Amino acid sequence: MKKESFHVTGMTCAACARHVKQAAESVEGVADCTVALLQNKMTVIYDETVTKATVILEAVTRQGYPTFREAAAASADIGKKAPIYLRLILSLLFLLPLFYLSMGGMLGALLPPFVSGAENTLYYALLQMLLVLPILYLNRSYFIRGFRAMLRRAPTMDTLVMLGSAAAFLYSTVIFVLSAVATVGNDVSLLGEYRMQLYFESSGMILTLVTVGKMLEDRAKRKTGDAIRSLRDLSPPTATLLLSGEEKTVLTDTLKVGDLILVRPGERIAADGVVESGTSSVDESAMTGEPMPVLKGIGDTVTGATVNGGGALTVRVTAVGNDTVLSGIIALVEEASASQAPIARLADRIAAVFVPAVMAISLVTFTVWMAVGSGIGFAFEKAIAVLVISCPCALGLATPTAITVGLGNGARNGVLYKSAEAIERLASVDTVAFDKTGTLTLGKPSVTDVFTASDVDEGEFFLLAASLEAAGSHPLGAAVSDAARERGISPCAVSDLESVSGRGIKAHLDGKEIVAGNRTFMCDLSIGTVLSEKEELMLAGEGKTVLYFAYGGKPIGALAVSDPVRADALTSIEGLKASGISLRMLTGDQRATAYAVGRAVGLSEGEIEAGLLPKDKDACICALQSEGRRIAMVGDGINDAPSLVRADVGVAIGRGTDIAVDSADVVLTRSTLSDFAYARVLSRATIRNVKQNLFWAFIYNA
Repeated sequence: MKKESFHVTGMTCAACARHVKQAAESVEGVADCTVALLQNKMTVIYDETVTKATVILEAVTRQGYPTFREAAAASADIGKKAPIYLRLILSLLFLLPLFYLSMGGMLGALLPPFVSGAENTLYYALLQMLLVLPILYLNRSYFIRGFRAMLRRAPTMDTLVMLGSAAAFLYSTVIFVLSAVATVGNDVSLLGEYRMQLYFESSGMILTLVTVGKMLEDRAKRKTGDAIRSLRDLSPPTATLLLSGEEKTVLTDTLKVGDLILVRPGERIAADGVVESGTSSVDESAMTGEPMPVLKGIGDTVTGATVNGGGALTVRVTAVGNDTVLSGIIALVEEASASQAPIARLADRIAAVFVPAVMAISLVTFTVWMAVGSGIGFAFEKAIAVLVISCPCALGLATPTAITVGLGNGARNGVLYKSAEAIERLASVDTVAFDKTGTLTLGKPSVTDVFTASDVDEGEFFLLAASLEAAGSHPLGAAVSDAARERGISPCAVSDLESVSGRGIKAHLDGKEIVAGNRTFMCDLSIGTVLSEKEELMLAGEGKTVLYFAYGGKPIGALAVSDPVRADALTSIEGLKASGISLRMLTGDQRATAYAVGRAVGLSEGEIEAGLLPKDKDACICALQSEGRRIAMVGDGINDAPSLVRADVGVAIGRGTDIAVDSADVVLTRSTLSDFAYARVLSRATIRNVKQNLFWAFIYNA
């Protein structure tokens, strides 16, 4: 079995995607076909011993959707035409005067003398025809696609647009010819009747309004690759290779397993590997989503695209290219994006029945009037009238009007929907999965508790603690420095700084040794602590990390550091539970911290999954979807990108990483969880309005 992706052109709606899938799967040897509408992409799994890729391409192309191999699509001159926004602007240039000409009289506007009055109906009709013809030409693709779909007996919205626009134009053209005859016969009363039976503006309006929607879809398509491009940009373009003790700058793509590279402070690590020498803290938030840097020493593994802290590291490369953790995340995002079935638009589903029904009614109308002897002209007029009356103006407006209002209300209230599909998906969600760090919490560690020895002043303690942390690269150093800065304390210079992997750091200040680290480090140095083990365990149960300090061989205090829970997290969780939503927390943090945060926001242990890598989060989303659940994933980090795309709807915290925002369908721009509950309510109200609009658009036509 071989898995291969192809570029498909001509798809405009969910019905098109279904036709492409059916065409590919009709080929013997094809086991499965997935169509990504927004990416214009088709991924096929087929048996190479039974069929060839060219056979699959031909089968799909025969259905009216030209298909190419990805490589050929990149170089082929596919769809070279004027940008859709230019087509829209040109259409409007002709539509506005056409609309004024046809409707201005009803609004009391003055019309040019040569088209005013019943006696000038022929010129009135001719001018309207001349104005609508450029619109028809600019938007001829709707007629081409709609006619082909009708021939395949698989109507889409393009078919409905084609029929409505063509019927209005053809009927108006007949009236134009009849006006010419009446003008020759100087039948003013008949010309007055014909003047009111022109529908040229309907023909142009249908095409222009639909083009507005197509322009918005086109913009969405261009943005689909942003998340993957941002992920690829995380990997540094070059690396410092160590050869026989000499440094050489090389392209990251040329690295091989076993190479030794130097990573200076502040640089991104070029590839996955193992530390051979040096000690430093490494910011792994790109991979784990956790804000606290991790201390790395000899023998520790490091991941490509993570950021080195204050010390230099030499790293032995263990994985390159597609085998790195970053490449795995990129592959997950690509796979999840391609596996998402496009939302079938309700209007398309109605169109599948509506278009054939309208055509049948029109044919019955013609047949009945012919049968009762009314004549072919009269019968044709009534048959065309059925098509004109059932033109898809209301059906075409039903969705975009409600969606536009929904998008506007959301934007004004801190919720950015990236597409109409995002609104529809969020409205049907029954399960919400939250990332922890940066989503339920603020994503920035801070000092929560201060404990000092009885003979140590808090100001003195913070001066010593901040002096040591300012010089070192301890994972929690930034939180200590921030706390000292808030108290107006400036650090002093220290000397002989030394870092001990997994334990802590030490240096000298005013001739005395100053130490910071965990309980184990203090025990190794035979230094006591200001807190008992029981007190430390209680703090750990609250999701806090304890950092001990000593000066001159004596304990001077301790700090508890944690990532604070968002102020609105508890009320947001309670509100979602009250509405019947099932909840989950998916985090890369340790279980004790995850449970502590979970308790703080009202989640039970059964609703929490801890210690997850990006691929594990993705797997959790897949498992929930396999149970038939509709999932919303709320996250903020790079590590959330695969699960944000995999979920039915991905929701990003606005102050999260660019990649998370690019991967998501909905962005909470004010970074408040309460906006998620609002987004869900707004989505449900909007979709309910869409369905009401579609109902009335269909019913009044019926």
